[in-house]
Amino acid sequence: MDRVSAHFPEAVVERYVDRAGGAWAVIHPDSLPKVAAFLKNDAELEFKLFGSIDGVDRLHLAENDPRFEVVYFLYSFKRHEHVRLKVRVSEHQPVIPTLVPLFRGANWWERLTFDFYGIRFEGHPDLRRILLYDEFQGHPLRKDYALRDRQPLIPERPIKDIFRGPGTSGHS
Repeated sequence: MDRVSAHFPEAVVERYVDRAGGAWAVIHPDSLPKVAAFLKNDAELEFKLFGSIDGVDRLHLAENDPRFEVVYFLYSFKRHEHVRLKVRVSEHQPVIPTLVPLFRGANWWERLTFDFYGIRFEGHPDLRRILLYDEFQGHPLRKDYALRDRQPLIPERPIKDIFRGPGTSGHS
């Protein structure tokens, strides 16, 4: 993270080490693509493996503004190290740039984070729900999501039989 801070001093909002000894950097949302590209393409770093993304709803924390965090995990085979990045976004404007052009593996992770937290990834090639149906209302991993609310009933949709192929479902 020292190299990132030296190259992009305006990008790093905060740095800290967690209780397990992992180094974290909180990155300004607008700087995320250039920081991630630097981590991936720098000859000394080579953080080329995209691990995952997840969201965090900080609603019930003492310091909860901005409300959401998106955490990124990258790995360098060259250095045998992980890098952990956070981007904080507000409840009123939960939008951050996509990393799909840089890491193809970010595609489904960003869709999952959008589906469950409602955080939008600007520039994503196919940002739509990945596990929940389109008519689902709300985002179930937000802390203010009502557990006992009922979702709207929708008619059952025909499903294409991808295993047996056409003409084997008994319908002509």
